[in-house]
Formats: sequence, C-alpha cells, structure tokens
Amino acid sequence: MDLSCLFCRIAAGEIPADILYQDESVVAFRDIAPQAPTHLLLIPRRHVASTLDLSGDDAPLVGQLVTVATQLAQEAGFGSISEGYRLVINTGDAAGQSVHHLHLHLLGGRHLAWPPG
Repeated sequence: MDLSCLFCRIAAGEIPADILYQDESVVAFRDIAPQAPTHLLLIPRRHVASTLDLSGDDAPLVGQLVTVATQLAQEAGFGSISEGYRLVINTGDAAGQSVHHLHLHLLGGRHLAWPPG
C-alpha cells in the first residue's frame, strides 16, 4: 500500500467511497465525477501504478478486474450485446490517467460514441 495514493486509501477503508464490490484482490466503487449514468472504477488492492508496471504474473489480477466488471455490468442491466458497456484503462498522464494506481473504468447506461475523445 502506498499511503500517499488515493485509491490505496480507498481500498484500505481510510477514505469513504460508494463501494459496490470487494474481495481479497479487487475493489469496485462509483466514480465521483461520472461520465455515464453508470461509471465505476475497479482497482487492485495492491498498489500498481499503471499497466506499465504489470508483468505476466499479473494476468490473474487483470482477469479478475475484467471478470468483476462484467459481473457488475450484468447486475446494472447492461451486460448484453444490445445494451453494451465500455471498459477503459488509461495509462499515463497524456492518456488521462489522473490517479497513478491502475484502475479500470466501467461505463454504461447510455450510448457511447466512438472515438471516445
């Protein structure tokens, strides 16, 4: 855990968040500045700054993030091909990563245009 990291502190329960899911490796909570009717963030409990810090050993963790995102999308009612949702991971400042703790955005509940921005 990085004590200076906002998301580490949320995962540790030190900062309140609207947590929808948690297990031993993943925490999911609502984004405080949503870009869609449903905008969740899924983070690993372990501090990983970005995808640049992942290795092959982290494949189960990344798989868990995506699996939990899929489960939450289905629970929210847009886990079908006709409804759909978007999963986004920003890596680095130029890509829009504002918190340097790996996080997966789950966006859904409206039509999501392409390109995203």
